[in-house]
Amino acid sequence: MTLSVIFSTYNSEAWLEKTIIGFSVQTFTDFEIIIADDGSREATRELIDRLRKEIDIPIIHVWQEDNGFQKSQILNKAIIASTSDYLIFTDGDCIPREDFVEVHYNNREEGYFLSGGYFKLPMDISQAITKEDIVSQNCFNLNWLKSQGLKSSGKNIKFMASGISAKFLNFITPTNASWNGHNSSGWKKDLVEANGFNQEMQYGGQDRELGERLFNKGLKSKQIRYSAICVHLDHKRGYVNKETWKKNYDIRANTRKNKVVRTTIGIDSNLTSD
Repeated sequence: MTLSVIFSTYNSEAWLEKTIIGFSVQTFTDFEIIIADDGSREATRELIDRLRKEIDIPIIHVWQEDNGFQKSQILNKAIIASTSDYLIFTDGDCIPREDFVEVHYNNREEGYFLSGGYFKLPMDISQAITKEDIVSQNCFNLNWLKSQGLKSSGKNIKFMASGISAKFLNFITPTNASWNGHNSSGWKKDLVEANGFNQEMQYGGQDRELGERLFNKGLKSKQIRYSAICVHLDHKRGYVNKETWKKNYDIRANTRKNKVVRTTIGIDSNLTSD
């Protein structure tokens, strides 16, 4: 495959199905889906097995036992399982617009990683989106979203920008082009050289820390937040706690201070020898 799309999931079948449907209607189709499953129940496996029969995109299901929030580890296992040279990362609760993969493909460049964003939807609209709304791209149509109760906001410009206007907004946005776990991509070799995600980190900035190490490695980033569009489905975050945030903050501070490139507990800790 030319590209691999990697996203995580955990016991969220309804949102996962919507995400996979979004990837099944992409304009660029030479890619594989790798689902990084952090210990979901059997219902998730059954859903994936069903969708494999319904869509043409290959799906690889990488699963590990439930041991709390271990997203960094399962993402590293997914990187190992990937079969292409270029990897796109998003989340299993983000529906991609039909040109999402194509935008990442067209903007990939040696020495860079790509940085996108998302548009966060409220719970009622997240639940209202059907398979037909994804296939027809209604869920990226501002008029349709407003008909479902979306409030007016300057952020809504994401649904109106395209072509030159999107490039202009990418250029002028004050948002840093950081590594964002819901919408970023890079060359597999760069991620492997950085040893992937730091598995000492749980929820809270582990994606940004990877990007900081890629910067330390000498890579630059390219902003595509107004070109690569995905909508984020609402959900609770029961895994957030202050202790984890403090621990992760300290790790990131060390990464920046000491110009760390390669994490000590990452991809290679998941490799097994024959």
